[in-house]
Amino acid sequence: MIPYLVEVFVFIFGLCIGSFLNVCIYRLPSSQSITRPRSRCPNCGELIRFYDNIPVLSYIVLRGQCRYCRKTISFRYPVVEILSGLFALVTFLKYGVTLEAIIYYVFITALLVITFIDIDHQIIPDIITLPGIPLFFIAGFALPRLTYIDSIIGIFAGGGSLFLVAWVYQLLTKKEGMGGGDIKLLAMIGALIGWQGVLFTIFVASAVGTVSGILVMLKARKSMKLAIPFGPFLAIGGIAYIFIGPQLINWYFKVLGG
Repeated sequence: MIPYLVEVFVFIFGLCIGSFLNVCIYRLPSSQSITRPRSRCPNCGELIRFYDNIPVLSYIVLRGQCRYCRKTISFRYPVVEILSGLFALVTFLKYGVTLEAIIYYVFITALLVITFIDIDHQIIPDIITLPGIPLFFIAGFALPRLTYIDSIIGIFAGGGSLFLVAWVYQLLTKKEGMGGGDIKLLAMIGALIGWQGVLFTIFVASAVGTVSGILVMLKARKSMKLAIPFGPFLAIGGIAYIFIGPQLINWYFKVLGG
């Protein structure tokens, strides 16, 4: 019974963190403070009462509408909260109540914010990635499977590889194909999961991104010039590595070894 209650608490904690992540996703692109003022309805400007700001539950009770103006509230809000709750739970189940789990969960929440901002605005905020590189490098010293050499190589391999791709593309086409935000994002990812994690992230991001891009273009019937943000796919690759990356890499080399 006690472990079950702990898991419920961890999930609820993650939901509450997700509510804060929604604030970051909404305010960071416009350089607003993430602490003040209190949350308001984006349509009518009315303050959101504490009982209308309960993660997921308030959205269900209000039927996805503002209590005052009855305008629709984006379904994005409960989605982010549920994702945050689920990642809190699976991180706890895999790593327990440890410093390692806290570091990975903070890393995941940063990637969630980056993902949804990139989807909405096609930008990756420097306010997350630039301090994230040294912070996650320092945090890596607390991770048992990561050496500082791996982390340093991960930073340069992550940022350097995408910088090279962007430079070559611009040289050949005279157009910017990959933004600097993606370069800094992969450097931040490399700081925490090392060079092997960077390679895994690039592979997963490229595979998922390619399939998603084809599906989107087929559905929208747009040209091959359709712009699709790459940040969310890098985030997917980085998060996947945390939970299954080393196991898949070990399995792959065992298969190669016969």
